[in-house]
Amino acid sequence: MTEVDHPPQPPAEQNRVIDERDLLRAMTTGDREAASELVDRTYSSIYAALFRFTGGDEELAADLTQETYRKAWSALPRFDGRSRFGTWLYRIAYTTFLNHVRRPRRLVPMEPGHERTAVEPAATSESLLERSQEASRLRRAVLDLPEELRLAVTARYWGEVPVREIARLEGITQPAVRKRIKRALKILGHAMEVAS
Repeated sequence: MTEVDHPPQPPAEQNRVIDERDLLRAMTTGDREAASELVDRTYSSIYAALFRFTGGDEELAADLTQETYRKAWSALPRFDGRSRFGTWLYRIAYTTFLNHVRRPRRLVPMEPGHERTAVEPAATSESLLERSQEASRLRRAVLDLPEELRLAVTARYWGEVPVREIARLEGITQPAVRKRIKRALKILGHAMEVAS
């Protein structure tokens, strides 16, 4: 048998898309294993993005990740397949986080006596504190960006979504996404200089 007798193998990404579509179809018929496989493929990137959004709050990131999947499963009939499932899911995670931030908070006062027994956290080194403050300033600056710039920069750097997927998600060209990211980075650079 010669090499010509074997058809070329499709690229791995193409196999992944085909598999993803098959999984989505199976899931709509109630296949729990397909749902589990989709979660396995996307959970770590969605959680990581939400972890960054929340400024490193593991518990809140986990809660928002669960909320993201709950919303995604409810909205699955409206998923049109123009983007990868992970990209669509990232957009839901992003919106879930923004809704959480905008939601009014109910303050629960400490029970009397707790303020006296609360333990102060251990002192941290100056450099750790400085890095933490800088990360916090950067996070605030990112969240203060205009919506279209914030989505582009967070999807690319916090969600690790490829530029072509962001373009598809937003219905714009890849160069337009790159321009948004460039503008966002310029604004962020200026904000960080002013905050220093």
